[in-house]
Amino acid sequence: ASELQGRCRELWNFYGPTETTIWSAIHPVRGKIESASVPIGRPIANTRMYVLDPGGHPAPVGIPGELFIGGAGVALGYWNRPELTAEKFVPDPFAGDGGRLYRTGDLARCRADGTLEFLGRLDGQIKLRGFRIELGEIESVLLQHASVREAAVLLRDGPRGDRRLAAWIVPASGGAVVPESLREFLAGKLPEYMVPSAFLPVETLPLTPNGKVDRRALAALPWPGVAEPETFVAPRNETEQALADLWSGVLGVERIGVEQSFFDLGGHSLLATQLMSRIRDRFGIDLPLRSLFERPTVAGLAAELAREASRPAAEPSMPAAILAPIARDRRRMKLSDLEKS
Repeated sequence: ASELQGRCRELWNFYGPTETTIWSAIHPVRGKIESASVPIGRPIANTRMYVLDPGGHPAPVGIPGELFIGGAGVALGYWNRPELTAEKFVPDPFAGDGGRLYRTGDLARCRADGTLEFLGRLDGQIKLRGFRIELGEIESVLLQHASVREAAVLLRDGPRGDRRLAAWIVPASGGAVVPESLREFLAGKLPEYMVPSAFLPVETLPLTPNGKVDRRALAALPWPGVAEPETFVAPRNETEQALADLWSGVLGVERIGVEQSFFDLGGHSLLATQLMSRIRDRFGIDLPLRSLFERPTVAGLAAELAREASRPAAEPSMPAAILAPIARDRRRMKLSDLEKS
């Protein structure tokens, strides 16, 4: 879009599925594009568009939901497919004219200025270790990174047979895919369970004949093996050795270098939680889970542990100092009551 603006008098972004007679929303593209995606804009004449939550209620501004389209452009249904027609073409509860809505299956949100933003497909919603995840939301955040031109995220089997998130990245011009940078960037904007385990660079994303990302072709690409570092650095002290042993137990990898990334070695958010729990049991220091995403190496975590261990012990706060004697007195009162009985 940025390149096209200099080559034409006006540039418009058109959006719409075939089921609503091709076009439903338009947006004029003007000036510098600040966000990661161009909005799909506002409904055209005789068209109504709603972003609804799973309960069928309008989603608040900025909150993702499914996009529904009503108005004169809505088709009658699918030829000789009554069940699919009943599923996708539903009564319009807002217009009051007996009209219908087409449920697009697209994930969208309404911006504060009233324009609509396309976020991806709802069929990109997956469930991973008990969490429901919108793959399009991860892709949308990835596109905000300066080094990313295109991105696609999939749930697939990892090298150990466990399910994990993987992101395929087309780097921006002159950029490079640096997993640590992308991982830290996402961890600052998304929950840890939504951060992919692997970031895989590709020259182009495979496309279907109609120009959409071919996710089946992506899923067929081989999972990369664990690359041996150019310079293997073994644990250099007792703390690093203890951490390497914990990593080995969690990851099932025998040889751990202090500069190797936990995630490059096959780690993901669930294994990260297990590791941090074992670190707490071993060292008696409760590091936040985010510290592993920010410094995902044995050396990095060893430095974090040293920093936490060197902090002066916090003075008890006034409420704790007051409540402790009260708790002791209550325990004494209970013991006294037991003795009397």
